[in-house]
Amino acid sequence: MRRTDQASEPDGEQVAPATALAAPLPELPEDSAEELYEQAPCGYLSTLMDGTIAKINTTLLDWLGLERQAVVGRMRFADLLTVGGKLYHETHFAPLLQMKGEISGIALDIKAAAGRRMPVLVTSKVKTGESGEPLLIRTTVFDAGDRRAYEAELLRARQAAEEARRQAEADRQRLQEAFAVLQQSLLPAELPTIPGLEAASHYHTASPDLLGGDFYDLFPLDAGRWAFFLGDVCGKGPQAAAVTSLTRYTLRAAALHDADPVTVLTTLNTVLHDRYTGGDPRYCTAIFGVLEQDGGRVRVDLASGGHPSALIQRADGTADYLPTPGGLLIGVLPRAPFAAARAWLLPGDTLLLYTDGLTEARTGPLRRLYGEDALRAFITGRPPAGPRSLIAALTGLLASFGEGLDDDTALLALGVPAALPTTAGETLT
Repeated sequence: MRRTDQASEPDGEQVAPATALAAPLPELPEDSAEELYEQAPCGYLSTLMDGTIAKINTTLLDWLGLERQAVVGRMRFADLLTVGGKLYHETHFAPLLQMKGEISGIALDIKAAAGRRMPVLVTSKVKTGESGEPLLIRTTVFDAGDRRAYEAELLRARQAAEEARRQAEADRQRLQEAFAVLQQSLLPAELPTIPGLEAASHYHTASPDLLGGDFYDLFPLDAGRWAFFLGDVCGKGPQAAAVTSLTRYTLRAAALHDADPVTVLTTLNTVLHDRYTGGDPRYCTAIFGVLEQDGGRVRVDLASGGHPSALIQRADGTADYLPTPGGLLIGVLPRAPFAAARAWLLPGDTLLLYTDGLTEARTGPLRRLYGEDALRAFITGRPPAGPRSLIAALTGLLASFGEGLDDDTALLALGVPAALPTTAGETLT
């Protein structure tokens, strides 16, 4: 029979019994329970039910800087507290202790040695007799200085973080305002009044935190001729704004020198390519054109550099694009071809220029591109009522895209007012 108090390995070597006793613990250095009470790392005291101190340990006396004979039987627990601590003890601590018989972890301040204030955590429990009558109150006092310092540091850090957040929000607001002012400086404050013509525009900013790169303008060349342009600079932010500013003023200056649309875009191409050749290329798309009145109609000569084709809404309700194929992006190559086109606007006709934020908006649950066909159908389905009415309708369309409109969009509409019939059967323009 195998013995149960020892085991053998297969080769017969015996091992120690599994039930061997652990080695005895070394004797603790505490001399007595009284010494443990007196020298504990926290304060202990016992009070009568009226708060008079009946017993207090050395640790708490050292914190207070008081002698035992000056405390026991002569002071109440509340006398050890600061003014604020005493008020809280009388109004909250003592009533709760009387109702519940025990209360723990209450933060108070005691009057420590050398007149300093010492934060502590206080736990008190009522001792009762065999018949349930209250006999005395036992209280434990823990030094909460480190915790209070941690809480103060945590509060300071939170306040600093909140102040930093407020400062960042204020900085962001100021930056937004600066961007808004800069954006306004890149667009005409209002379109000029042209005799015999009507003009309207709209600019949608996809993100108020970023400067957009879309731009447009309408300005006089000489008596009877007006220049217009609309375009889109690649990118966003201050860099794009710098390109937009350079583009606008180059187009204006070039038009005053030679208003031929192809010549104007060629000049802009040269300026952008020379300025941004290197590691940070910048380019744009644009349409530039000239309006010239000819009796009751207006001739439009324009050229495009990589920009979506202009669209004409006719007085009879039809709408179609004015093709400008083959025009390259402006600023990419040192020499680039630009597509020219000519059209006539009759009374009731409206020319619409737009940036691709409109046709590249995402629509429907599948988030499909809105597209040029949808834009033509939208305009064809509206009665021709002039540039202002068309821009108002397109503004509503942009709003309907919601989050699907994630790019800036510029709109510029130019048209000839419709002829108005008179009672005599004549027409007025």
